This record gives sequence, C-alpha cells and structure tokens, in this order.
Amino acid sequence: MPKKLYVGNLSYSVDDQELENVFGAYGSVLSARVIIDRYDNRSKGFGFVEMENDAEAEAAIEPMDGKEHNGRQLRVSVARERTERPPRRDY
Repeated sequence: MPKKLYVGNLSYSVDDQELENVFGAYGSVLSARVIIDRYDNRSKGFGFVEMENDAEAEAAIEPMDGKEHNGRQLRVSVARERTERPPRRDY
C-alpha cells in the first residue's frame, strides 16, 4: 500500500522532478509534488512524495530527515491525512 511523506523546508528552486529524483534513491516513487502558491505561482517550500510501500517510505525518512539539500535542512515525516476545511473567503 502506498505511503505519503511530507517534505518540508525545501528550497524554492526545487521542482517535482528534482524531488522525485532525490527520493528515488530509496525506492519506487509513485508521485512527487511541490506545493505551489496559487497567487504568485511560486513554491511554498514544502511538498509530498508518495512511495510504493511502507518499507520504502520508512527507509527514506531516517536518512532524509535533517539532510541538507540546496542549502536547506529537510524535514521529512509521514504525511497526515487531510482534513476538511470550510471554504476560503477572499475579501
């Protein structure tokens, strides 16, 4: 069963492909996505990586959490489930 990881403190220059390449060393990456701000179309500095199974995800967490990448110390953990939020109001 796939396992989703949260990757924080990313350099703003990291894109989806680079994130996939970094985590690909630890197993099969099903998807890698850097979250982009919808208003200015820039990275928000975090993303999500979906690994093929729990073993590969766990193998990636320990060596990647705290590792320096592009001058930033990454924060890697198992992603929490998304909760429903009320619709956003733009004033």
